[in-house]
Amino acid sequence: MYLIYDALSQQSIEKTICPAEAFSLLYIMGKKEEKKPASETKKTDSARKKPVAESAGNEEKKTPPAQTAESHESADLYENRLEKLSSMLERGENPYAISFRRLHSAGELLAIPESEHPGKEPYRPAGRIRSRRMMGKAGFMDLEDETGRIQLYGSQEELVGSYEVFKHLDLGDIVGVEGFLFKTKTGQISLRLKSIKLLAKCLRPLPVVKEADGKIFDAFTDKEQRYRMRYVDFIVNPQVKQVFQTRSRIISAIRAFLEERGFMEVETPMMHTIPGGATAKPFTTHHNTLGMDLYLRIAPELYLKRLIVGGFPKVYEMNRNFRNEGISYKHNPEFTMLELYEAYGDMHSVMKLCEDLIVKLTNLIHGTTKINCDNHKIDLTPPWPRMKYLESVEKFGGVKITDDMTLPQAKKAAQDAGIAASLLESCDSIWRVAEVVFDEKVEAKLIQPVFITHFPLALSPLAKAWPENKNYVERFEPYIAGREIGNAFSELNDPIDQKKRFEDQVRVRESGAGEGGYMDHDYVRALEYGMPPTGGLGIGIDRLVMLLTDTHSIRDTILFPLMRPE
Repeated sequence: MYLIYDALSQQSIEKTICPAEAFSLLYIMGKKEEKKPASETKKTDSARKKPVAESAGNEEKKTPPAQTAESHESADLYENRLEKLSSMLERGENPYAISFRRLHSAGELLAIPESEHPGKEPYRPAGRIRSRRMMGKAGFMDLEDETGRIQLYGSQEELVGSYEVFKHLDLGDIVGVEGFLFKTKTGQISLRLKSIKLLAKCLRPLPVVKEADGKIFDAFTDKEQRYRMRYVDFIVNPQVKQVFQTRSRIISAIRAFLEERGFMEVETPMMHTIPGGATAKPFTTHHNTLGMDLYLRIAPELYLKRLIVGGFPKVYEMNRNFRNEGISYKHNPEFTMLELYEAYGDMHSVMKLCEDLIVKLTNLIHGTTKINCDNHKIDLTPPWPRMKYLESVEKFGGVKITDDMTLPQAKKAAQDAGIAASLLESCDSIWRVAEVVFDEKVEAKLIQPVFITHFPLALSPLAKAWPENKNYVERFEPYIAGREIGNAFSELNDPIDQKKRFEDQVRVRESGAGEGGYMDHDYVRALEYGMPPTGGLGIGIDRLVMLLTDTHSIRDTILFPLMRPE
């Protein structure tokens, strides 16, 4: 029971109503109270029309945002829809139905042969109204669901008892309908309605595309708004959903591929006491009960390798990682990785697995290994070529770096090749110089698939060294369309060597000379129990989806990318 006071009539209304109806009545009363005499209204309207500068004095003149007119129009439509909602509630109608038994989709109805249209039982689709064309006592509307659109025809004569609902629908309203199929004079398959039920009132107007003089207006194309309001993006740009449907297929196919090869999916902690498994700046949090700081996972690697020590021969995790670093078209602070580890494997065994996996996924999605990505024609036909890290630096970056080169020599060679001195200031070794050159000049040129191998040991604290030259490690990264797709090692399983490398990383971090890491004593202890030779592979799922859907920005492959608050 609600007791509502109407300020206009100065009376209290006592009524048993639902909270939504209470809100509606309060809204109506508020609107009544807002009404002013015509003379006062005219004054207000006249004042609104005056330029801001007239009363601004010497204050800075501010240009109103370009969307001001559009915002007023949207606000008016919103108010109009609220009033419709209120009217429905006053009539005792429920604009948010409890349920509707949907039996058919738009796609299914459009596929029914014309000979089967005059069925005995009505068809029952449901979806969102995307267009409406009213003509007196009848009208056409388009109903859209996840499978497509079908035209609805409703008339006052046939929609006995529900034509008022049909007539007052707005674009975006969600309805359930019953009707029989027929073909219009123009040959369009449509549904002749015998009943219609409003399932959810759309209060906010959807962006509507308008065309004038060959220009498009009001299309929902603003990138920031599309990312911020994904639900609207999916409604008005249904092709965007295809990327995420493909993403789902890719992830399912990865799981099937690995499980066929004996891998077991596992889950490891997302809150770590030490940010390990990669070199990256972590996000921090705090556990109140334990009174300790924790880090959101930057990589699951060290936990997965603990499982190899424990006797699980093949494990993988489809994991979310968090890195408190920059945002770009190929970087997001929260992203998805596939990481897998194979006991008694090495860099070469997981290289073959990586190639097989990506080729299989490409054939699944495209039916061929020749695809388009970022205006490049990519041929993923195996086998992919191999190229050593420093060879790529010399070939594509124009800088020749050798083991016996001094740091000043390496920096000068890089500057001669066009690398800015500011990018080289923090480099504490020739290997860091090589890394800068690779990032700035090499990566974007690796268009066709290639495995970059023989990374410097200084850049790879968790990989096993090559026997013939300890300056380099058994590590590879696959590059396609100018992007790193993954990272893989012959995993270091020598606890003495691993401890020393951790100590070196700690010294680098504490000195502030460059990026370093942390000491993980428990992981070293795990290795002391013995880890078999192991091959490990990580693949960035978001970047893989970018490749297979020809998407330029990583944000277009993430349902809800991180945004600043409005």
